[in-house]
Amino acid sequence: MKEDAVLGETAALNRRDLLVRGALVGGSFAIGFGPAAAQDNKGKVADTPAAAPGAVGAMGDPELTPWVLIAPDDTVVIRVASPEFGNGAMTQCVALVAEELECDWAKIRTEAASTNRDYVTYGGYSPIHPAAAFFGGRSTMGQRIKAMQQVGASARERLRIAAATRWGVAPGEVTIAKGVLTHAASSRSLRYGEVVADAAKVKLTAEPVIKKPAEWTFLGKASPSKITIPAIVDGSAQYGMDVRLPGMVYAALMQSPVHGGRLKSYNADKVKAMPGVLAVVTVDPDEPRGVAMMSAAPYGYSLTGTRAAVAVIAEHYWQAQKSLEALPVEWHDGPGARWATTQAIYDAAIAATGNDINARVEQAYGDVSAIDAPGAKLVKQTYLTPYCDQAPMEPLNGTALVTADRVEVWHPAQNSQQAFWVASDEAGIVPERVFFHQTLVGGAFGRRLESDDVRMVVAIAKRFPGRPVHTIWSREEMTRQGKYRPMVATKMTAALDPKTGLPTAAIARQASRGHYPRFADTAYFMGCIPNVRVDARELPLHVTPGPYRGPGYNSYTFFQETFIDECAHAAGIDPVEYRLRLLEKWPNPGWAKSLKEVAKQAGWGKKLPRGTAQGVAITGWGLNGQKTLGTCVAVVATVEVTRKGALTVKQLDAAFDTGKVMNRDEITNLIEGGLIFGLNMALNEEMTVKDGRMVEGNFDAYKILRMAEAPPIRVHFGGLSGADRYSEIGEPPVGTVGPAVGNAIFRATGKRLRRQPFLTQDLSWS
Repeated sequence: MKEDAVLGETAALNRRDLLVRGALVGGSFAIGFGPAAAQDNKGKVADTPAAAPGAVGAMGDPELTPWVLIAPDDTVVIRVASPEFGNGAMTQCVALVAEELECDWAKIRTEAASTNRDYVTYGGYSPIHPAAAFFGGRSTMGQRIKAMQQVGASARERLRIAAATRWGVAPGEVTIAKGVLTHAASSRSLRYGEVVADAAKVKLTAEPVIKKPAEWTFLGKASPSKITIPAIVDGSAQYGMDVRLPGMVYAALMQSPVHGGRLKSYNADKVKAMPGVLAVVTVDPDEPRGVAMMSAAPYGYSLTGTRAAVAVIAEHYWQAQKSLEALPVEWHDGPGARWATTQAIYDAAIAATGNDINARVEQAYGDVSAIDAPGAKLVKQTYLTPYCDQAPMEPLNGTALVTADRVEVWHPAQNSQQAFWVASDEAGIVPERVFFHQTLVGGAFGRRLESDDVRMVVAIAKRFPGRPVHTIWSREEMTRQGKYRPMVATKMTAALDPKTGLPTAAIARQASRGHYPRFADTAYFMGCIPNVRVDARELPLHVTPGPYRGPGYNSYTFFQETFIDECAHAAGIDPVEYRLRLLEKWPNPGWAKSLKEVAKQAGWGKKLPRGTAQGVAITGWGLNGQKTLGTCVAVVATVEVTRKGALTVKQLDAAFDTGKVMNRDEITNLIEGGLIFGLNMALNEEMTVKDGRMVEGNFDAYKILRMAEAPPIRVHFGGLSGADRYSEIGEPPVGTVGPAVGNAIFRATGKRLRRQPFLTQDLSWS
């Protein structure tokens, strides 16, 4: 669906005109979800209309509200701001609307909410903090739950009033169930599709009150499958790679093989005569960018840059790719080429943890000089995690059409609002003339979050204006031009109380480039030790870091939970018992409950054959400095290691606390997926460097777990605390599984693994 179909004539209006004219339209949706309203968010009616004059949906049906369209056949179209990349975020948002709208789940369809319309209506589709409104996650944030319920309640109330008006009865006498309005006293009923035209004209004087959780009949009761599955199964789902437009051409891309390098020279004449070739274009990261209105953009967005590149544009992709391979190109490698090996980078990071040069204190409380107290038993170790690539199934790609006064983009973005602003910035076109079409996303894991891929797509298309240009990264280009999980080194030291064996003081010294997590936001390390200091050092590395399914969290949970295990071993205390003693000081009871639950369900402490053992880990995600918030996940891994070092992960057990859950099947799905993702990261994944260049290019060299290698996974719900929150679960399992497996390997072999990946190390024992 084109954004213009949503906006009608409003694309040519300025924002103030739209507000004035929109306020005059009967049935305009007046709930305030923009930047000002987000500060209040109490369900009050605001003066920010999100409805456009005469706006219609893709099938020509009039809007009931800008979020909801209902066709005469009772099909309900719900517009969703959250992109869908396999995590079920779109389904959850739709379920929140459906709870209030009382429609038939089988008749719901979805559309991506318009980022253009959101801009011209001052945040009409931004029901939570704008920086996260169009992000494909956080679907159970408290603000989003309330906002999407309000969307459903507003539509339902309009339908109720319209039916009551037609029958001449009080709205309170009209009941609703599965898309049917009923007046029991007179035995009359109407389908939504029969009354929607009248309902669209209703202007509410106040927003209806949304249901309390105790009144829910769908949320927490049903476990609907992902709303996108039928379209995926029948092939009608559109991912970025599926976009086809009239006159579309293709671009194959080559960027500087050393991150941060620059293009030195190329010879386009050598390939211009090859079949299908239309142009050879370049992208210069140093050229001026931006438009005057970018100062209005941001909501704190960082408009990510691009890399030096050359691209061949041709009628078909294979023509473009083969011509690109034949193109003579020379590069200025820049300072990144000085890193001859991966080991040189590791050595520099580990060395940096040994001094205080440029150290930035992240957290500090108490007196860490207690580490030097007489009689204290010290545990001191260094840990390291390597660069890891997100490796989504769908390669980076996107399509853009740029003209003198307009840019349209069709793209699998992870945050379509960020992408909207980046497209405006790169094209040099004011936001009113930018139209971003969100597709489904074939895997993201953070790689598509910062929109550098969108910038590249627009940068290439603007050099070939007037025709849609579909730019595709080859698998090798995408893998070697990543924004990786940062390589991080950490040196940790703890003093153990000679009586209890628990830490009395701890120091963590970390070194990396970018995306620091904070121990306070990952787990109980900060809250259960009385004297702590955590500091960080930024390394002068050229390899670009980025988000990676729990940015930074997955590295620091490995460090922390391996280190806690080492402390337990030094104290001679069972690893589960040791953690429970630490958690006695932790104010969130869900943590200890989850740890006890997973230990019980996994049979912790049972006798196992030699070479077979269990390991445990527990960590938290999304605490945001609040010990009673976020999600904790506890994992027990059961492994077998042969004397020659062959590893088999026999079973993974997981218990968790998100407070409450809405969709048990989806929770299970996300935990299973997170555990597999984290397991592969811990066992296999490592991007390496040679002369500044990333080495691995495809799945022959960058190993991914196969189905036959996936262990049995058991997800247990007995750790739920019942606290009044619905914390996210997609990222938390990723960090916990690695240290659980590593700790199990230690108990099976006596070998402590202090760096990842595990399978590159000697696990043999005798």
